Formats: sequence, structure tokens, C-alpha cells
Amino acid sequence: GLCAGGAPSLSYQELKDLKKTNVLHIDVRERWEIDRFGRIPASINIPLGELVEALQMDPMDFKEQYNQKMPSKSDPVVFSCLAGTRSKQALSFAMSLGFS
Repeated sequence: GLCAGGAPSLSYQELKDLKKTNVLHIDVRERWEIDRFGRIPASINIPLGELVEALQMDPMDFKEQYNQKMPSKSDPVVFSCLAGTRSKQALSFAMSLGFS
């Protein structure tokens, strides 16, 4: 879902267009799923079970672990998973941590 009020679901094309802008794409699937099904280009894999901890990390630690600049609470972030259930949970977690 996209962090925009009603949290609409995105089509693949909408996501591709968004990724041309400065949006951080977090894939919350498990690592074995990434290995099996492939990773999405320009996305960062943070399994759902690690997400709450990851979003509260020190930015330096975050960059070291995920090789990507940590999003600030106002940055545009898109979550994805396999079926959409986990990305909705991810969205709730992020919003509860103060991400807009």
C-alpha cells in the first residue's frame, strides 16, 4: 500500500512510475521468498518480522545492515509482499511508529 491516507493498492505500472521518483520500496517478504521468486529491482528487503526494529534503528546501523539510506518519517515509502496481507501490516507498523 502507499502511505497516502486511504492507502490504495498500486498496480505494477503505478509502482514502476513511482520508482522513477524518490520513493523507497520495501519488500517485506521473507528472504527465502526472495531467493525463490527473485528480488524486485531497486527494492530493499526487510522481512516483516524485522520491520519494526529496522524502522527504529540508528540510521548508521540501518545503512550498514540494509545498504540503503534509512527513510525519514516523511519520506515516501511503498511496501510490497506476495499477496498484500503483510504489506498492509507493514503499513500499520510504520504508521504506528510515526511514518506519514
